[in-house]
Amino acid sequence: MTGRAWLVEHGIGEDRAVLVDASEILAARCQRHDGLTAGLIAEARLIARTSRARRGTVLFDTGEEALVDGLPSDAREGAALRVQVTRARLAEKGRFKRAQVRATDAPSRAAPTLADALRNTGVPVRTVRRFPEDPWPELLGEALDGIVTFPGGSLVLSPTPAMTLIDIDGTLPPAALARAAVPAIAGAIGRLDLAGSIGIDFPSIESREDRRALDETLADALASWPHQRTAINGFGFVQIVSRLERPSLLAMVQHDPWRAGALLLLRRLEDETRPGLLLALAHPRVIAAVEPGWREEAAKRTGRTITWQADATLAPLGGFAQALAS
Repeated sequence: MTGRAWLVEHGIGEDRAVLVDASEILAARCQRHDGLTAGLIAEARLIARTSRARRGTVLFDTGEEALVDGLPSDAREGAALRVQVTRARLAEKGRFKRAQVRATDAPSRAAPTLADALRNTGVPVRTVRRFPEDPWPELLGEALDGIVTFPGGSLVLSPTPAMTLIDIDGTLPPAALARAAVPAIAGAIGRLDLAGSIGIDFPSIESREDRRALDETLADALASWPHQRTAINGFGFVQIVSRLERPSLLAMVQHDPWRAGALLLLRRLEDETRPGLLLALAHPRVIAAVEPGWREEAAKRTGRTITWQADATLAPLGGFAQALAS
């Protein structure tokens, strides 16, 4: 394959996309088929508002609550309100940050599909049954581990309630280690769909000239990605801020690896082409995370009976599918 393009898979429970240039994966995205999605315009009910405040809480027909901004002065609790989703809910330890919406007079519309949203990037979009050379399992594994290696060192990525933190470790001298980490950081931001507030903890660099050179190297590496950032300080810390509309692949997988494993298992069931009944084998928590509707869709897509079997020795992403002689 030649030329840069977004490739999109329509999966069970989620849509997936990778941005490829030749055989290199430049970026990835995942849009789950649940919860509010940025771009949706729909009616909701205002359930809480502080007097004269422009902010409050709304409730959608789906039962999901969201934080609303831009409330008109005459909006009253209990009233219907048309809103546009600006950010999906975000996973935190033990809970979710509610989605964010804004009051609007625009006509109602469904949320854009992942393919529709990617067409706005100006890069060609193609729907495929399966990604060439299938990088998806490896991307999920990288997200779950949160470790990205590069010559001379490694990154440790940690999603926190405040920001995504990137720590750098290695054996090179500090300035050389920091420079070597920059391409790995730029790659991880794209592959794991990082956005919002990102903190990078570079090694402490005493020389102002070295810090200035590192700032320039980082600017060049991230030149095509809209963001703002601070200059590296004497302790090696840089903060990056970009528009946040959805959870990162890193956050989705680390927040609930069992759900991620369930969706990957469904994908593997679709890939089993040998004849016979299908066996889905995975950790008990992965099996429990497979929703009834997903099981029904998997049976329809494969056209076969599926047996679900638990094995507690398997890792969250270690489930697999195989055909059984009927």
